[in-house]
Formats: sequence, C-alpha cells, structure tokens
Amino acid sequence: MNEAIYNRIAMLRAERGISRRELADALGVHYQTIGYLERGEYSPSLHLALRISAHFEVPVEVIFSTDPFPRLGAAATRA
Repeated sequence: MNEAIYNRIAMLRAERGISRRELADALGVHYQTIGYLERGEYSPSLHLALRISAHFEVPVEVIFSTDPFPRLGAAATRA
C-alpha cells in the first residue's frame, strides 16, 4: 500500500515568492522540514497540514493529496 502524501508546497511558495526559511519561520518549524515535505520525504501531521493550509489561505486538499497531482499544463496538451 502506497502511503505517500503528495503536495504543492513548492509551487505555492514560488507563486508567492517566499523562501523555505520564510515559510518555516511563519509556521514555527525548521526550514529543513519544509524541504523534507516538498520532496515527499516527510508527511506532515494533521496539525501542520492545517497550519500550512491556513498560511496559504487555501483548502488543505489543494495542497495535499494521496494521489499525485497532474503536471501543470497536462490538460492543455491533451486538449
């Protein structure tokens, strides 16, 4: 059974122009935690996932999924 948690943290950070360290400081975690999350090496606790969601002001399911997110532009190439 695949228990990977996929996320869009790096994409959201890039959209907003914030560094891993800035996000980590805002969340009260170590900056390496953000890197581990982005690379899928660490699954966040529910509490941390909800804090990340609140920070980016989007629903948690926009950031996290048990299924891989489609690549950006994938729908446009199929159309």
